Amino acid sequence: MEAHFLIISFYKYVNIPEPEVLREEILDYCITTGLRGKIYLANEGINASVSGTVELISGFKNYLESFPYFKNILFKEDTTEGFVFDKMHVRVKRELVHLGVSGISLENGGKRLKPEDLNNFYETGKDFIIIDTRNSWESNIGHFKNAVLPEMHTFRDWEKAVDDLSNFKDKTVVTYCTGGIRCEKASALMVEKGFKDVYQLDGGIITYLKQFPKSNWEGGCFVFDNRRLIETNDNYVANCSHCGKPTAKYINCHNLDCDKLFVCCEECRHTHEYSCSEECRKSERRRDKNYD
Repeated sequence: MEAHFLIISFYKYVNIPEPEVLREEILDYCITTGLRGKIYLANEGINASVSGTVELISGFKNYLESFPYFKNILFKEDTTEGFVFDKMHVRVKRELVHLGVSGISLENGGKRLKPEDLNNFYETGKDFIIIDTRNSWESNIGHFKNAVLPEMHTFRDWEKAVDDLSNFKDKTVVTYCTGGIRCEKASALMVEKGFKDVYQLDGGIITYLKQFPKSNWEGGCFVFDNRRLIETNDNYVANCSHCGKPTAKYINCHNLDCDKLFVCCEECRHTHEYSCSEECRKSERRRDKNYD
């Protein structure tokens, strides 16, 4: 039975000469049709996640591909029970993902590695290093088997991480991220810094998990919508901050003066009233109980 709602995520590095003008046109289309999501535009391209009914998403794909520079975009698609965003935002940024390093040529990015080829690397015992290019709070709840997890608060920390990984310059290296946009830029920087054999996981974790939900992935995958998490197996790598039970779930502390994002199992989120500590549980400035 066909699902009533979908979420699509996509990106494309392509020259957009007037992103501010394009912003107004796309925002008008999305608001008129009732789509919800987040779309980011820059001179270097587009990065987006959009949710809506099956019919609305189909129409939006056709609309987007009517622009010559958005032809052949890879749409990553998943079914949902309803909208996974509360509003529609279309914004213009300097960089789609802020690395803060100028002059990187994405044409020098890592070779694209299909999910099945990554599995082949694992299964044949190939000598390779797999590196997570996401933030640490993302990689801590889920990552590929034997992955190197650089300590990163934001993507701007990637340049330092690459320098710290210089002992892998002569190794086969596979980079990955949620949807592909970060590892495309991350792998290009590695190549420019002298890494010899660099790959990027084509389509990112989302594409991999659609094909191989129980293969070489451990834990959950953090996503930037109301779902917070894609959970495909129970091979957890993180533990609840309260009870230590294995889980992949994150919540924000309901103390508005704290708002800490922390790992918390389903049982403890209710037992501790969505709070990271007893002090926060007793706070008078708290989110509505219906906010998860």
